[in-house]
Amino acid sequence: MSHIFPRHCKQLPPVAVRGEGCYLFDGSGKRYLDASGGAAVSCLGHGDPEIIDAVKAQLDSLAYAHTGFFTSAPAEALADLLIAHAPGDLDRVYLVSGGSEAMEAALKLARQYFVEKGEPNRGRLIARRQSYHGNTMGALSAGGNEWRRAQFGPLLIDMSHIDPCYEYRLRRDDESPEEYGLRAANLLEAELLRVGPENVMAFAAEPVVGATAGALTAAPGYFRRIREICDQYGILLILDEVMCGMGRTGSLFACEQEGVSPDILCIAKGLGAGYQPIGAMLCSREIYETIENGSGFFQHGHTYLGHPTAAAAGLAVVNALLDRNLVPQVRKQGAGLADALKAQFAQHPHVGDIRGRGLFQAIELVADRDSRAAFDPARKVAARIKAAAFEAGLICYPMSGTIDGKSGDHVLLAPPFIIDDAQIGELVQKLAGAVEAALHA
Repeated sequence: MSHIFPRHCKQLPPVAVRGEGCYLFDGSGKRYLDASGGAAVSCLGHGDPEIIDAVKAQLDSLAYAHTGFFTSAPAEALADLLIAHAPGDLDRVYLVSGGSEAMEAALKLARQYFVEKGEPNRGRLIARRQSYHGNTMGALSAGGNEWRRAQFGPLLIDMSHIDPCYEYRLRRDDESPEEYGLRAANLLEAELLRVGPENVMAFAAEPVVGATAGALTAAPGYFRRIREICDQYGILLILDEVMCGMGRTGSLFACEQEGVSPDILCIAKGLGAGYQPIGAMLCSREIYETIENGSGFFQHGHTYLGHPTAAAAGLAVVNALLDRNLVPQVRKQGAGLADALKAQFAQHPHVGDIRGRGLFQAIELVADRDSRAAFDPARKVAARIKAAAFEAGLICYPMSGTIDGKSGDHVLLAPPFIIDDAQIGELVQKLAGAVEAALHA
């Protein structure tokens, strides 16, 4: 009998024993195409010898040193490399163990920044419905997915949530995409005026929404207007690229394609590619210097900040993304995946939308294409697709609650950047079979 506390006590998973390229193998020898990279993590695939060797080499010299006493060469080198390629005025890197930690650090830094600036009233965050920012209490409070928040409501911090930029569901027939993007962005200004801009410290958003809404991209001009509003009212822009960053959408940082740069940016998942748990919060020079010239101490921390072995893995991963020309490869294979999904599902009676950017794609399922009505949540369409796909040897990321945390279903795809054309064909063929099996069960 296992003593592991699994994610779902009534769905015990098989034992993974080996990874090779885009595939994972269980103890029986069954092979699974990892079409979601776990949770958009395994961007380099499994068993990459260069990354493994970098981790081994670091263990041979120094596994761990607490940042209360030391820095380390791989942490310094990783920070330098990230800042060399970061957008805008991002200048400092705070290395953590994952995405939730990165967002938690971002929220606390935003608050401390305004306290040290002499604006202690600024403590409110505005985020978006159907966002996901992590599972620690601060990050969960920032997230706007009602299903994840519901049972923890009494523990959560009061934060504001505006509508997402969700063109498929929320753009009116009489609006162009640009007009809708402007209207959606102006909801931030309306909320600022409602709660008082002097009380707000930041707006947080995912440039491309991941798990909760399925590769949801913003309408043209949306984030440029968001940046203008943040600047006008003196609030910080926090961009959560934990899932969509590190090349996943076809640029090293997802916000590059929106033509904006944030004050604080969070990354994880693809930063370590699954070879070590690592995340990072990047902040602007101005924010850092405010702390440096004030108390000099960021009142925050975790035991494994700047872990040398994790930093060595992250450094090797980012170098691989750059040196192997993998970001352009994401754009190329992402276009191929999008084309294959459209060829298979564009006329499907129960696929309402096919969307995404790079190797971050999704299909949204509907009961009726004309009305865009969702399936009854009791049918558990997403869960059925996940089970049918897994049985067929495909790992994908279906989720329910796409529309409002309760209704709607989508399937998110985030395969390794090394996926080839034949594997894209295998992915789409197996996904099509899983959708049919789930809908006709």
